[in-house]
Amino acid sequence: MNNPFNLNNKNILVTGASSGIGKEVAITIANMGANVILNGRNAERLNIVAEIIKKDSTIVVCGDLTVGGTVQEIVATIPKLDGIVHAAGIMRLLPFKFISEPDLNEMMNVNFTAPTLLSLEILKKKKINNNSSIVYITSINGSVVGSKANAMYAASKGAISGIVRGMAIDLAKSKIRVNEVAPGMIETSGSMEIENIVSEDAIHEDKKKYPLGTYGQPEDVALACVYLLSDASKWVTGTKIIVDGGFTAQ
Repeated sequence: MNNPFNLNNKNILVTGASSGIGKEVAITIANMGANVILNGRNAERLNIVAEIIKKDSTIVVCGDLTVGGTVQEIVATIPKLDGIVHAAGIMRLLPFKFISEPDLNEMMNVNFTAPTLLSLEILKKKKINNNSSIVYITSINGSVVGSKANAMYAASKGAISGIVRGMAIDLAKSKIRVNEVAPGMIETSGSMEIENIVSEDAIHEDKKKYPLGTYGQPEDVALACVYLLSDASKWVTGTKIIVDGGFTAQ
């Protein structure tokens, strides 16, 4: 039996591929056979990921997607795609009453506007094949639940949840599927910066809120992406896969 989860010879662009979830997604899908195009802002770290993958087909396209003209430059250089994983994003804890307009603009630009415009440019330039898959990494925050000091982040991720559904309907005629993976707390270098804000005891207590007893790992999200990028999910579009250790089941 052919493995429906393999990604053999699929060209897949991963944003935010220099660290955290994006890095793990890139490595995992490469191991499943994909030709990976790595995007991020740090060329040195992207090259390290490329060295880990150890495939001649790996392409590095460094660039900040929020900077004018960068999206167009990247799209012009990449091969035709079979999949996209939008993993680039920022997270910042900030109580609602302390949000400033620059804070809000930065969060929305990185987490929502940039990936939306990237998808749009790829479609306009016909750089994606029919029967392809677009995956957004969102969060249970904003699309399912709320939490303290997370309104701004939740708004940016909730906006993606909305556009995923609309894109899925609009692109269905081309058999291009659009879905999201919504994780709970995932242990990455970025997310664990909250340790500088809250105590170790508070983090230990927070982990108890997850029925499976701990935070998730980047590979938990990466494997959900494998499913959505593969032919195993060929009849799945406009939906959300929640990867949260049972948090939202309560």
